[in-house]
Amino acid sequence: MDNLKITVFQGYLYWENIDRNLQNIELKLSNIREKTNLIILPEMFNTGFSMEAEKLAEPMGGKTMKWMQKIAAKYECVITGSIIIKDENKFYNRLIWMRANGTYECYDKRHLFALGKEHQTYTPGTKKLIVELNGWNVCPMICYDLRFPVWLRNVDAEYDLLLIVANWPERRIAHWRALIPARAIENQAYVIAVNRVGHDGNEVYHSGDSTCIDPNGNVVYYKRDEEDMYTFTIIAEEVKKTRRALPFLKDMDEFEIKTEI
Repeated sequence: MDNLKITVFQGYLYWENIDRNLQNIELKLSNIREKTNLIILPEMFNTGFSMEAEKLAEPMGGKTMKWMQKIAAKYECVITGSIIIKDENKFYNRLIWMRANGTYECYDKRHLFALGKEHQTYTPGTKKLIVELNGWNVCPMICYDLRFPVWLRNVDAEYDLLLIVANWPERRIAHWRALIPARAIENQAYVIAVNRVGHDGNEVYHSGDSTCIDPNGNVVYYKRDEEDMYTFTIIAEEVKKTRRALPFLKDMDEFEIKTEI
């Protein structure tokens, strides 16, 4: 494992305006002045958290994925975030893990936000995704998944970095700020959680509160209320040192998750 340079975009998302969101992100990325390994964007970064899937969904390999390929190649890094995808006549809140060489992996949001009627539009995923980056094993998740520790459990130390991309409203931000350190400590991994800012098309305010927490619960990065494109480093030795000193993962309970719908 090498240390990783991470760039997070806590962005204002223009409601259901794909072109404007992609233009804004690309403009903000142009201010990066150092090499990065990974760019992390919020949930539904090109539309905002919309249930208008019939109007906004793209096919696999569509406009936004082509844009992600271009950005990943330009900055020679991975770029990730979730978008609305139509695949075999079903809609998914799908995270794309796009590499610089144009290859990619996908994760479909497992826990759909029933309070916002997300489950009435989108199809839940059934599989976790673990991807490798510079010797790190990375587990990307989406927003509401954060509330479900069994799904996020670091079974057999399968990941070193947990990612959460989100559209998490300010009115429940106390939960966000409590759960992220808990996930880092219990799984002995870095957690990076990237949220949006501003009001969405339903006049719901998002305060951001994007953060990075190390395996001991310490804050590496935190930003509230403002749009922010920021690059920081996470340290491989912090993961190794924590697991050597506190070998708690080996004492975890065995369990089975049933994912059939």
